[in-house]
Amino acid sequence: MKRILVTGGAGFIGSHLCKQLLKEGHEVLCLDNYFTGSKENILELLSNPYFELIRHDVTEPFYAEVDEIYNLACPASPVHYQYNPIKTIKTSVMGAINMLGLAKRVKAKILQASTSEVYGDPAVHPQPESYWGNVNPIGPRSCYDEGKRCAETLFMDYHTQNGVAIKIARIFNTYGPHMNINDGRVVSNFIVQALQGEPLTIFGDGSQTRSFQYVADLVSGLIRLMGTDAQVTGPINLGNPQECTMLQLAQEIIKLTGSSSKLVFQPLPQDDPQQRRPDISKAKVLLQGWEPQIDLQQGLSHTITYFKKQLAFK
Repeated sequence: MKRILVTGGAGFIGSHLCKQLLKEGHEVLCLDNYFTGSKENILELLSNPYFELIRHDVTEPFYAEVDEIYNLACPASPVHYQYNPIKTIKTSVMGAINMLGLAKRVKAKILQASTSEVYGDPAVHPQPESYWGNVNPIGPRSCYDEGKRCAETLFMDYHTQNGVAIKIARIFNTYGPHMNINDGRVVSNFIVQALQGEPLTIFGDGSQTRSFQYVADLVSGLIRLMGTDAQVTGPINLGNPQECTMLQLAQEIIKLTGSSSKLVFQPLPQDDPQQRRPDISKAKVLLQGWEPQIDLQQGLSHTITYFKKQLAFK
């Protein structure tokens, strides 16, 4: 049994990770400041004697004896990370410094939840880990993109200078239950609009693409990455190489919800990437053949069921 710290553990991805780690027989310390996380996401875990929940902001130092750290704390949707851009970049940068300092002190292995946003609006397609990216350092999204890029730098420097055992995962678009209803991301937006019979808002002409991975696939990838040999530091892309346009996604969600919603088109936000698709060949080799198992239709069905329940309580 390992003692594992998950920052952002009450968030969308963190809550699923905590649940899986408990299922695998570990003791889990869940840290969250509830900016985008919610107690509701981890309610079912509270009765487990091996689960501990602590309200804490990673921009402040934290002290505990742990074996592994998953650093997931950071708002990840534009609506939330642009709400307070200075706080967002502090969470990425100071959060990384504080958690790396903890890992160094207690000799814990630490995994950084980085993002495909480090590739910006990519000029290379699909994106391999060797691609340096095409990011606007002063745009409305840069508090998130550049914060995550800086965190990767810190992780590599703590590794080379201080010998900290690190893993960096670059996470591509992920969806599933526990997504925030009002997080402004395309999957949650479309599902909520379809269930409420409202028009689905498409930005641009709907030809831009994304690759969507179901949260359970991501969690298995994160745990496998943490379990790799010391020389595997990453970064490793974790995402679904199946690409779809926003138009296709909207039509699939209308079909699965049985909605009569129409489509409305709005101008594209600044610096919105035109294409996003991971090259996961590295993950397949280094993570014992890992690749997403849950297709879009199946994953969307689970997510729609979750949102139906959420909307019933509103």
